Amino acid sequence: MRFDTKIAVVVRADLPTWQKLNMTAFLVSGIAATQEGIIGEPYIDGSGTRYLPMFRQPVLVFAGSAEQLREVYRRAQGRELPLAIFTEELFATGHDEANRAAVRALRAAIY
Repeated sequence: MRFDTKIAVVVRADLPTWQKLNMTAFLVSGIAATQEGIIGEPYIDGSGTRYLPMFRQPVLVFAGSAEQLREVYRRAQGRELPLAIFTEELFATGHDEANRAAVRALRAAIY
């Protein structure tokens, strides 16, 4: 099956695996919450057990250096693509309000 669009997640390659996975989960939640029609129907197995729905399209996860991430960010901004961000500062926060304050404290040029 061909898809018109794909979900791309780009994380820093030099982070521990748990941080990459944590970032990926948070980043795709922003996509799931805002892009209409991106989520499919719930799954049901042969025993009738129901499972949560998932994205309809592929999710591609890439890793790169800090400079490569800055370039991806610039290109996405230039194309006016909707973005979710997860900065290093968010690993030190404990809840959504603190996450927002941490992002608000940064300027886009440093991502």
